[in-house]
Amino acid sequence: MKTSMEDGKHEKKSNQRMLSAALIAGTLAGCGSDNSDSTESTAVESTTGDSTESADSSDGETEGNSKYKDFITVDVFDSMANYQGIQSGWFAKIVKDKFNMELNIIAQNVAGGGDTLFQTRSAAGDLGDLIITGCGNGRLQNLVTAGLVIDMTDYLKDAENVHRYDSAIETTSQLVEEDGIWAIPSESSSNSPTTSSEGLEPNYGAYLRWDAYKAAGYPELNTLEDLLPALQKMQEAVPTSDSGKQTYAISLFKDWDGNLMSNAKPEASLYGYDEIGFVLAKADGSDYQSFIDSDSAYVRSLKFLFEANQMGLVDPESTTQNYDTLFAKYQDGQILFSPYPWLGQSAYNTDANKAEGKGFMLAPIADECIFSYGCQVNGNGGNAGIMIGSKAEDPQRLADFIDWLYSPEGIMESCAQTASTCGPEGLTWEMKDGEPVITDFGKQALYGETVNVPDEWGGGTWKDGVSALNYKAVNQLDVNPETGICYDYTTWSSVLENQDNTLYADWKTQTGAETTMDYLTSHDQILVAPGSGYAVPEEDSQISTLRGQCKASIVDYSWKMVFASNEDEFNSLLAEMQDTLEGLDYQTVLDYDMECAKAQNDARVATVKQYEEEHGTDAAAEETADGSADDSAEADTSAGIDTAADSADTAEAEVTEAPEE
Repeated sequence: MKTSMEDGKHEKKSNQRMLSAALIAGTLAGCGSDNSDSTESTAVESTTGDSTESADSSDGETEGNSKYKDFITVDVFDSMANYQGIQSGWFAKIVKDKFNMELNIIAQNVAGGGDTLFQTRSAAGDLGDLIITGCGNGRLQNLVTAGLVIDMTDYLKDAENVHRYDSAIETTSQLVEEDGIWAIPSESSSNSPTTSSEGLEPNYGAYLRWDAYKAAGYPELNTLEDLLPALQKMQEAVPTSDSGKQTYAISLFKDWDGNLMSNAKPEASLYGYDEIGFVLAKADGSDYQSFIDSDSAYVRSLKFLFEANQMGLVDPESTTQNYDTLFAKYQDGQILFSPYPWLGQSAYNTDANKAEGKGFMLAPIADECIFSYGCQVNGNGGNAGIMIGSKAEDPQRLADFIDWLYSPEGIMESCAQTASTCGPEGLTWEMKDGEPVITDFGKQALYGETVNVPDEWGGGTWKDGVSALNYKAVNQLDVNPETGICYDYTTWSSVLENQDNTLYADWKTQTGAETTMDYLTSHDQILVAPGSGYAVPEEDSQISTLRGQCKASIVDYSWKMVFASNEDEFNSLLAEMQDTLEGLDYQTVLDYDMECAKAQNDARVATVKQYEEEHGTDAAAEETADGSADDSAEADTSAGIDTAADSADTAEAEVTEAPEE
């Protein structure tokens, strides 16, 4: 947004606040996100020696170290982390300077995935000094019962930041019978539950190498399947990567497989579905599907990937590589399709590439209606919360660290790998004329270039210093009280006004939109699932045992189906998977998950109602929970940025009552 200088300085800041509210309601404005949210798995190489040397040479010169005399190493069990070892680089220096400690990350994702590491360490009676893990399915209660976590009430009595989110903390506390503060939930937000938490870019989408798409002649995309011939043309048009390697349209990895093959989920999410157990639930509560039904969105996704492989579009190393290898291929321009913006864009959309018209941008599909996560007014403890372990050496110091993570400074500096907060003020961003702006260093670091951090900030590369916690304490679209503008740097006016590169200009010409979310909302192609903080209840041991057997079969068969030699084998494997799961009593688990899916929808309905009662009628969801609204999250963005503030509360997000079976 542009205003006149003197007169407009206050007006500009006021307008940006209004735009922040507008965008998080699903409209185009000055506060949004690239939601770089789950999970970009940037590996952080350990520099244990450097960290230890720095720690050992400390004599309490900093304010933080004067308060915390003894240097300690904190074991962090982290279900969200994608790196294992000692945190290094610039974030390590911040933690060392403030708290005289270092973080030793223990990551089940790196140790083989699944719950094996969690169970082993729990059985040993010491899960970690700090614990970041999901609170749902009875996990938080079990940790409390087993004496593995402590009540943080007394340690947080003087906390200045976490108590801003007491409502979310109380919601998470209800998961435990005992009184106390046992966990602080992630992704807490003060925004309406019916507003998208994702800002300028949704979490899912068909993000294509736009230069290759252009070279292919901008093929029309009416359905998911239309992507296949388009991707084939793109691969033919751009046959080699920047380093001369063969390009592939699609590349896969197994790191995040759980109840399903994770790489087959984004295609289903293009049509409004998200997973809960073995169920694909539509964001508005209008449909629930079993993964393995022949006509399910999941099987459709598997068929899409199978057909892509038959056409020679799938990277043959997909079955053996991990996320880090995959990410490096995106950086080299070797992969042409990204199902997440925070993967392709963060890896390849450097300033240099964008100036040449190269980079990943959303290619709209005519029949899509993309699933979008609503803001979590009750936090997202079911997905992740942070706790203090019962064996922690200095619980007060850890409580102070947690409180800092929820401070404006901590939110910016902890810089979750999948969120659009941009790190330390003075390094990647600074205030100018009352507005936050990205520094020259930030423009390099935040847009995919490999840059070295100055020694006074911790040294090493920017990427290697990013917080390995991968923990998003607060939604990045919340307003930073110290700047009056939201945390997400991609929505700052100083960033939006600098979109004059060749890549963006061509995308804008082809779509007629200012941003991705502008396009999707104006075409009714985004579907917001209201944030409720719902956490699935603890399942009994029979369900857990059956689930373990069933999900292993689902994942195994899914990969076999994608790489089947022909369609007959694909169909045979599908039938075999269905028969195998029937023998494993899949139906019992599915029935349980269906109940949870509908309970989740009920929680969304209740949260919207509660929010409206507490804040007045939520104009961002004029029609909710009664089944009368359309199946879309709508916003009037036809007038662009200048009208976004006026329509901040006009976006609609609908949730229907769960149908009875």
